[in-house]
Amino acid sequence: MTLPAAQSLPTQPQALTVRAVLFDMDGTLVDSTAIVEQVWLEFAERYGLDYDEILRTSHGVQAGDTVRRYAPAGADVVALTAELGEMERNRTDGIIALPGAEALLQALPDDAIALVTSADRILADIRMQAAGLTMPTTAVTAEEVTRGKPHPEGYLKAAALLGAEPADVVVFEDAPAGIAAARAAGMRTVVVGDAGGELEPGMWRIPHYSAVTVEAVRDDDGGHLITLTL
Repeated sequence: MTLPAAQSLPTQPQALTVRAVLFDMDGTLVDSTAIVEQVWLEFAERYGLDYDEILRTSHGVQAGDTVRRYAPAGADVVALTAELGEMERNRTDGIIALPGAEALLQALPDDAIALVTSADRILADIRMQAAGLTMPTTAVTAEEVTRGKPHPEGYLKAAALLGAEPADVVVFEDAPAGIAAARAAGMRTVVVGDAGGELEPGMWRIPHYSAVTVEAVRDDDGGHLITLTL
């Protein structure tokens, strides 16, 4: 059964009823901005690249895709990606959860949520732990997809693992690439923060999770009906 789409009321609380909730990680649940920017700055300075351009296009995208795009001709993309990954795994100072993220994850049924991130599993575990957040049982990380965001593969895979149709899913995202992936998957999308451009039908925006409330009930087929008030 496909649930009716929620209507957006710009000056009133907005309610979305779904069967599954998918989350990006960096910038959406976890604030790791300082570390990410530091690593890409070191990469840009090493090769004389445009740091601002790298930041503009790398957020929410798998690191290997960004290295492949910007590394000089002849560079060992696999080795560079592994090196950057090691740098990110060894830096956790300043990583925090977004306001309200912990409470929201705890309020949602674990079998109806998933993490969908461009980070690999090791980095995702490190950052979620550093932020004091519990990793959902279902997580689709970089090594589990063949095409990263903005391709919808990760979000479609997570929905399938949870047994939910795309129309019955809401995605929380912050980056243009991730938003594009969620939209391409046919999923309603909540933009966290002020990035992501203009909102389209089926999209909402929140600054963080402090005002988000959850009501979850079991339906007749054993799944969940989850109402999120934004």
